[in-house]
Order: sequence, then structure tokens, then C-alpha cells
Amino acid sequence: MTDSAQPAQSKPAEAAPAKPAKPPAPEDKPFADFVPNLLIPAIAKEIEAYGGPSCELRFEQGAMPVVGSTCWMVIGELPQARRFWLCFTSDAISSAKTIAVAEAGAEPSLLESFLIDEKKMTLALLVSRLVQRLNGQKWLGAN
Repeated sequence: MTDSAQPAQSKPAEAAPAKPAKPPAPEDKPFADFVPNLLIPAIAKEIEAYGGPSCELRFEQGAMPVVGSTCWMVIGELPQARRFWLCFTSDAISSAKTIAVAEAGAEPSLLESFLIDEKKMTLALLVSRLVQRLNGQKWLGAN
């Protein structure tokens, strides 16, 4: 007896073409790269696009305004000696953040929570809310 029915040979499935790897989100970069290389230039660009003056921005670790605890900060100085501090309580953009502002000749006296209800922190969100806050001070554009 011969068995004429042979099992069908299965062809190996052709591998689907590999999708190009999605580039990592800017927010996935290490904090020490993200802030000076992405956040600070984006803040400067957005302030200028908003009609604000060019400003001096720097990134450093030091004493948080008002309370004095150590934190990472983006410190901004605008014309007329107006200053702001965007503080991160740890070296992660998802960490708790505060902001302080001071007019010329004054020291900051109030530390405000910043972006406390956001579940996902993005570069665009950080930049837009900071610029919105500075504009609320009437420091940008034709207010």
C-alpha cells in the first residue's frame, strides 16, 4: 500500500520587512543631555517667537530659591534684570518641578508648583507652559 497523500510541506513564513526603529523621544534622553541640548534652546526659541526679548539661560545645580534645598535649575535672565528659576527636584524631567520669578532688584519670595497634574512630561509641554507663565508676568511680547 502506498500512501499517495503526503503531508503538505509548510513554507517558512517570510519575515515581514522590519519597521524602521522609531527614534527615541527627546524626553527619553538622559536629563544631563536633555536640558542643555534640547530644553534650553527650545525655551530661547519660543521666547523669541512669542515676541519676547532674547534672554540668558543656564543650567546648574544649586540651592533652590526661597527654600534652599539642592536642585537642578534652568535659570533665566531677561532684560530689565527680570529672573526666573525652573527647578527640578531630581535629575529627571518627570520629577517634581517648581518655578520662581523675581523682578529687578528683588529676590524670589514665592515658589510655585509647576506642571503638577501632568502624567506625561514632554519637551513641548515644558516649553509652552514656561513661556505661558512668563507671559503671565507680562514679561514677553507686547503686553
